[in-house]
Amino acid sequence: MHVKDAGGSMTIHAFGAYFGLTVAWILYRPNLNQSEGRKSSVYHSDLFAMIGTLFLWMYWPSFNSAISNHGDAQHRAVINTYCSLAACVLTSVALSSALHRKGKLDMVHIQNASLAGGVGLGTVAELMILPFGSLLIGFICGIVSTLGFVYLTPFLESRLRIQDTCGVHNLHGLPGIIGGIAGAVTASIASIDLYGEEGLADTFGVERSKTSWSPNMQGRFQAAGLFVSLAMALVGGIIVGVILRLPFWGQPPDENCFDDAVYWEVSSTGLSCGFSPRTPSAGLGPGKLEAEGRGTELVSSAPLSRRLSPGG
Repeated sequence: MHVKDAGGSMTIHAFGAYFGLTVAWILYRPNLNQSEGRKSSVYHSDLFAMIGTLFLWMYWPSFNSAISNHGDAQHRAVINTYCSLAACVLTSVALSSALHRKGKLDMVHIQNASLAGGVGLGTVAELMILPFGSLLIGFICGIVSTLGFVYLTPFLESRLRIQDTCGVHNLHGLPGIIGGIAGAVTASIASIDLYGEEGLADTFGVERSKTSWSPNMQGRFQAAGLFVSLAMALVGGIIVGVILRLPFWGQPPDENCFDDAVYWEVSSTGLSCGFSPRTPSAGLGPGKLEAEGRGTELVSSAPLSRRLSPGG
């Protein structure tokens, strides 16, 4: 389709997010709130997830630049991605604090929304967008992603019957669409003055003898690529969701969802996968045991895998 998408904003992030959300919509379970408490995080799983976020933040430029042409294109992709990530993390931290009634930071926002700038920049990573463009994309993605975790995720579950347990819509879906739109706009305003004749041909993979190509045409290709990616995600998600609803798969009952002990051997000798979830009423700091009727018992009701991979 002659679409440029070096970092996979459209073909990886947006496609994967809306494919998964469509499957979640088909597999909606109205009684899942019976095991809602098991989704709670614990201190050490948040800590491990934050380590994962730091590694992703540091190495995201290598992902966005991996398939770019060696030389200027790869250098642009790395620099643009870092600029976008820097703007995004500052925006998400500031907005997370502003949205909390006590001015505190939410670990979910820091673990996920701080990476949205890398997702949103994927399509235009190797294009001439200047540092201002990179910072602007990161700023927009930080706002959209953080607001999505606060307002959109509860709306999806309560109104649209989509249980987005890991927030993929906010980290991958919406920033992926932003990246696709940015790609269409950036491609449509490309010019020989900006890239040079040889640079324009190499960047967009155009044969110099192909006189029918134009930046406006490339912009339309980019927009079409975004719509095709979303359409394939929705159709594919519906097909897979319908298949997974077939009764012979033997899905666990609602009360067993988010329970590690159903599928894993869980230790009860003090090396369990997690302490009991933090609760405001217990008045305990991170990592401490719940004091109401539990003594020194360790429980593993919070799934360790809940926070190990930011954004799903």
